[in-house]
Amino acid sequence: QVQLVESGGGLVQPGGSLRLSCAASGSTFSIYAMGWYRQAPGKQRELVATITNDDSTNYGDSVKGRFTISRDNAKNTVYLQMNNLKPEDAAVYYCSGLVIDDSGTGTVYWGQGTQVTVSS
Repeated sequence: QVQLVESGGGLVQPGGSLRLSCAASGSTFSIYAMGWYRQAPGKQRELVATITNDDSTNYGDSVKGRFTISRDNAKNTVYLQMNNLKPEDAAVYYCSGLVIDDSGTGTVYWGQGTQVTVSS
């Protein structure tokens, strides 16, 4: 089992920056990849960014060049640095952790979400 707790959301003006954090606990040694997804009202949850345990990253098209995902393995924490925020970035941001067991079966764990509001 893996537990994920996000922090760092809040209200920011357009063009501003925020950094989200996600702390993992439990069977953290089993996590293959961690990431961030977001969901705005009336929309489907979408990929923001992911990072694997060998630091391979992947970003959603709408955030490339503005957001950066990173991880601190010693702290079992993943970060999302968000720069040049736009109103369309407003959403609930969810941290995810992917565990792949010995049989190759993947299980995704989710945090509770943190609200990001971009408004003047």
